[in-house]
Amino acid sequence: MAFIYGFAKDTEAAYATHATPSTDDPTIVLRQTVRNCDLQALYCLGRGAALTAITGIGFRVRRWTTVGTGGTALANVAPRRIGTTASTVIVDKAAAITPGTVSGAVQVAFGCGAAGPGGWVARDEDSKINMEAGSADELDINSVAGVTAMLFQLSGEIAE
Repeated sequence: MAFIYGFAKDTEAAYATHATPSTDDPTIVLRQTVRNCDLQALYCLGRGAALTAITGIGFRVRRWTTVGTGGTALANVAPRRIGTTASTVIVDKAAAITPGTVSGAVQVAFGCGAAGPGGWVARDEDSKINMEAGSADELDINSVAGVTAMLFQLSGEIAE
């Protein structure tokens, strides 16, 4: 049986999309260590207020086959079963992220409204996005919007 961990920014402060419209911005990165890891769900919520145009925020999960650098470790990687510790390293863009290299294949894309909910959930075990133990794989969850600096929240679940 897999251990399940939720992850999210540990403050109420929102993330923002890139300052340049239509530019991918690595927001949260998962880096594998010693156990297999499956990304099984991502949840997003646009935090726009007093908007004058209808817009949305897109998310793309990219798999790199070499590990990038940077980011700040998320303090809120919470086990659903008390007493377990995740081996996957999860960082966010509080410090600049340099994505991995080689491939960059998009694994899934989804979105949310500028002021509403959205997300992605694997429909079954085979739909989860896997990183093998000891591999150099990295999953980057990138945000993008057609306008500058859209505010949002992003959280998710992994299984190890």
